[in-house]
Amino acid sequence: MDRESKELQSLGSIGIYKESFKIIFSWRKIFTKITFALILPYTFIFLAYTLVSDILFSNIINNSRLLQDGISSEERVTIWLVKVAYLVFSVIFSLLYTSAVVYTTASFNTTKEPTFKKVMTIIPKVWKRYIVTYLWTFIILFLYTVIAMVFISLSLIFFVLGPLQTSKSSAALFNPGIVAGTVLLIVLVVLYFSGVVYMSTVWQFSWAISVLEDCKGTKAMMKSKALLKGKMRVALAILFEFSIVLMMIQFGFKKMVVEGEKLGMGMWIRVLSGIVCFLLLMQFFLFWMVVQTVFYIVCKSYHHECIDKSLLEDHLEVYGYVGEYAPLKIKDDVQLEQCDV
Repeated sequence: MDRESKELQSLGSIGIYKESFKIIFSWRKIFTKITFALILPYTFIFLAYTLVSDILFSNIINNSRLLQDGISSEERVTIWLVKVAYLVFSVIFSLLYTSAVVYTTASFNTTKEPTFKKVMTIIPKVWKRYIVTYLWTFIILFLYTVIAMVFISLSLIFFVLGPLQTSKSSAALFNPGIVAGTVLLIVLVVLYFSGVVYMSTVWQFSWAISVLEDCKGTKAMMKSKALLKGKMRVALAILFEFSIVLMMIQFGFKKMVVEGEKLGMGMWIRVLSGIVCFLLLMQFFLFWMVVQTVFYIVCKSYHHECIDKSLLEDHLEVYGYVGEYAPLKIKDDVQLEQCDV
């Protein structure tokens, strides 16, 4: 990312993707090691959960239809155990590969490639900040969803279902009150999903900030929100494009591998499809984290915080070797200092 600040701050999603590809190919040796050591297990867990959960739920549904008594308590316990196991292992490996990729990408600004051993030494220093930020995102999303579901449910009951039950006429559907209630319900649902998209954008960025800066939880989220000002359209475009790619890979895996036998596909076609989806997903996770880190630096530049390579190199050296995290005394923002553009 050897660019002037003015050029960096004007980068859109395409420019950020080009810079990310440049970094990966320039340092393909270290990124290959990170991919096979950390991203590969995460990808395996991700796809294994999709496969296992589909088989598990299919068996439970079939058994419930045969027995006609619903899902048993043992089956509920099995479902929750699978979900908890997936959550624990996915968080662990997400922490590992996120920290490694973000640190390595940030090191590209120093033009000094770190070793894999050095990259692994940073994980014990950032895991607490990352976990705290991750837990806060989960708590906020949970509370937001509960509150939103309460308002949506009350609107559905009092403004739509209630008037429909009291009026037996078929013309009740065109009642102005019911129409207004339906519109209100749609608006609330749209607002809920809009809020989820906005928060997801802020959260994705805050995880990278938790690795690169001495902040965590709500502080990292506020930092993320502040840096995204003026760049929210680019952030939303990146999130949308990556979400589409991820959904396409998941859809291909589900249709070709999970449901392949039902669709009459041969074993070798399913195995080959699974390998292709696996490799694509590994590269997806790597590219996704590199893009987030590049976007972090772009946002910093946009807010007139130019990159001081000597400060960054000194900081990353300390980060890689010292037993405890030691932020630079010159600035609170450990990588970048304010400058006039």
